[in-house]
Amino acid sequence: MSNETKEDVTGEEQVPLQEGEECVAEELNELETLQAELAALKDKYARVHADFDNIKKRLEREKYQALEYANEKFAKDLIPVVDSLGMAIGAAEIEAEPAVLLEKLKEGVELTMKQLLGVLEKHGVTPVDESEPFDPNIHNAVQSVDSPEHESGAIVNTFQKGYRYKERTLRDAMVVIAN
Repeated sequence: MSNETKEDVTGEEQVPLQEGEECVAEELNELETLQAELAALKDKYARVHADFDNIKKRLEREKYQALEYANEKFAKDLIPVVDSLGMAIGAAEIEAEPAVLLEKLKEGVELTMKQLLGVLEKHGVTPVDESEPFDPNIHNAVQSVDSPEHESGAIVNTFQKGYRYKERTLRDAMVVIAN
């Protein structure tokens, strides 16, 4: 370029620039552009980071809420069992022959037990099968006896049922095993 004067877009006359000065001006212009881009990227980063923090907080809040109300369905399923037990207690106050009343109470308790076991099974709680071979992971041998009908180590009797939740043992079955 020559040393002539130039007019910029506003129509003002600029001071003549020499070639070295033009390079410096272009580099300054490029620097300003890069600084503007950097500021825009910093702003974008700050917004994305804030969004991430908000999502993280929301997920944490939802997780705690899910844990707090995890047993809600189980509790709702137990309410009819509680109602059945309440009816059984109420039935005990009815005027009737003792033998008839006892039979009705027994029948009601058996139905309630069946209902309760159904709710537990629906939620993954199952009794340990008494016909299973002895397994120290799910059985607690509390006594051993001589039994000609059973082979050594077989379960002879169950004192207390054991229960599993899915694949985990909730309570070992208390059993008697053969010598």
